[in-house]
Amino acid sequence: MEVVKLWNDKREREMYENFAELYAIIKATEKLEKAYIRDIITPSNYETECHKLIAHFKTLSSTLKDTVPSIERFADVYKMDCPAAINRLLVSGVPATVEHRATASVTSSASAAVVAECVQNFITAMDSLKLNMVAVDQVFPLLSDLSSSLNKLSILPPDFEGKTKMKDWIGRLSKMGASDELTEQQARQLHFDLESSYNSFMAALPHAGN
Repeated sequence: MEVVKLWNDKREREMYENFAELYAIIKATEKLEKAYIRDIITPSNYETECHKLIAHFKTLSSTLKDTVPSIERFADVYKMDCPAAINRLLVSGVPATVEHRATASVTSSASAAVVAECVQNFITAMDSLKLNMVAVDQVFPLLSDLSSSLNKLSILPPDFEGKTKMKDWIGRLSKMGASDELTEQQARQLHFDLESSYNSFMAALPHAGN
């Protein structure tokens, strides 16, 4: 039997792998939306998972902007039939709970939209490192956006782990050239700091009203 190759080189293989990931994100979002509508999943769990999918989608769609200029066209070509996912990912951009101000874990002193922004900035930064986007001019804006969104939340203390760590990293990056790249060790440490700060951030939200 003749072996049929799906790609001709590493770059083409990576493109198809990204296509598969984009397909999976859209399908997963559609299933999540339906589960939420049918009360199969709690609003809290829905919101957490939806934030992750939206952030993954934003990172990946930005990476694929040249090869996939239209997500709607991509969904049409692969006959996906995922209207709820397309609306959530492209039109709304935030979970239904945030859109309808139904977040139970955030007090009136904190904007649900800012919380959503923080989560998306955390995950976008972590995803970018996984995609080997380690140049200073790629990493700096992501950390700057994250730091800015964290500082908007009055429920977080000034010495919150995420704030101090991002400030340290921004200071470190500002001393480097735009085209300089993080070493493998630096990238690994930054990802660890982001993940640790993200976990602390999520843990802080349920106690915001205390």
